[in-house]
Amino acid sequence: MNEKPIHIIGGGMAGSEAAWQAASMGVKVVLHEMRGVKGTDAHQTDKLAELVCSNSFRSDDHEGNAVGVLHEEMRRAGGLIINTADKHQVPAGSALAVDRDGFADAVTAALEGHPLIEIRREEIDSLPPEDWDSVIIATGPLTSVALADAVRASTGEDDLAFFDAIAPIVYADSINMDVAWRQSRYDKPGPSGDTAAYINCAMDEAQYNAFVDALIAGEKTTFKEWEENTPYFEGCLPIEVMAERGRETLRYGPMKPIGLTNPHRPDEKPYAVVQLRQDNAHGTLWNMVGFQTKLKHGAQTDIFRVIPGLEAASFARLGGIHRNTFLNSPKLLDRQLRLKTMPRLRFAGQITGVEGYVESAATGLLAGRLAAAERLGEDLSAPPETTALGALVNHITGGHLLDGKTFQPMNVNFGLLPELEDPPRTGPDGKRLKGKERGRAKKRVMAARALRDFDGWLSAQQAARIAAE
Repeated sequence: MNEKPIHIIGGGMAGSEAAWQAASMGVKVVLHEMRGVKGTDAHQTDKLAELVCSNSFRSDDHEGNAVGVLHEEMRRAGGLIINTADKHQVPAGSALAVDRDGFADAVTAALEGHPLIEIRREEIDSLPPEDWDSVIIATGPLTSVALADAVRASTGEDDLAFFDAIAPIVYADSINMDVAWRQSRYDKPGPSGDTAAYINCAMDEAQYNAFVDALIAGEKTTFKEWEENTPYFEGCLPIEVMAERGRETLRYGPMKPIGLTNPHRPDEKPYAVVQLRQDNAHGTLWNMVGFQTKLKHGAQTDIFRVIPGLEAASFARLGGIHRNTFLNSPKLLDRQLRLKTMPRLRFAGQITGVEGYVESAATGLLAGRLAAAERLGEDLSAPPETTALGALVNHITGGHLLDGKTFQPMNVNFGLLPELEDPPRTGPDGKRLKGKERGRAKKRVMAARALRDFDGWLSAQQAARIAAE
């Protein structure tokens, strides 16, 4: 046991998991949680790991779904959050959903009962004192204004973003390139010389007008009372808000057709164009440019699949609007999740730019292990990017991004993992795989690779600890 504690700020998914992991490695932890002394606009209790929104941890399919793979990796690493979720599961089909009160009660009891964990109910409203030489900040999207201001002051104003809109991201292999085409506006080359950096989906006048009508009529998310006064940034207005400002607004904004020629119909000038921009280095994910939205998810899939070329679109992430605080992690954090300018500070959870309960807990799991290993004088690196957790960390630390300026919060998905060197082409019966069957087979192989490589990472870590002893 190491006598000097790791300080963890925030008792949500990430902070709770980080505390458990570090303590399980024999390191003392002080977990600071302000609820119980000061509430938030969203939480209802002072329980640790309280579920604020949904009670679902999403798909538990570890053979064909990336979040299911992340579940399984966390189980194999002895994750408190996922194992507690398993014990408090409620019927939800193939998803893992929990009894929210039983779940939070159990996580709280486990942390309160661990002999190496001290829980302090207090708000940390400034940068931690210098003698806290190992700190994990896991304060989530509702980081207190005082702490957010302190972090901003230490990093530069542009490096802590208040983010209110996200655009959908589409899997590249679900875009119909018999309808869509690759071209940059006016064939203007980018930094790499590429003159076809965008995927374009053209509309005629009738299609455009029907699309605008659908946007305006589509069912929108209703904000919570505490969100109602959150202003939109003019630079990322929801697309339906732009549509409401005038029928031609989108044609002179994100859907302007100028500088583009549809090679499938070279004699017809597009009336409007939806552009998608490459979102990761692998080229497997494409962002719908300017399509941040507060449409409900069902409305988004219905409306956006009307766009020519996106009729069968598969979404890695749908758009959304919410108040959020997150770091420009690719610029600010290293692969150890440490602040480059102040390495005694690590970050975990949604403040790093991951989305979702599972992803937050997973980054907490890794941050806790990394901090404990550092305290114990051990050498530990993040899992390989072929794993779900490794790919997620690679995303938030910039490994997949074309540039740090396009960083956006992200759920785990197969598009973050490297492509297979030899993807499956035939099924067990020897017949050539096509369409969705080929996609499912590819995901199964990627999932198996991820778990195999994650087991290897765990085994190497265990071997190193035994050797050190």
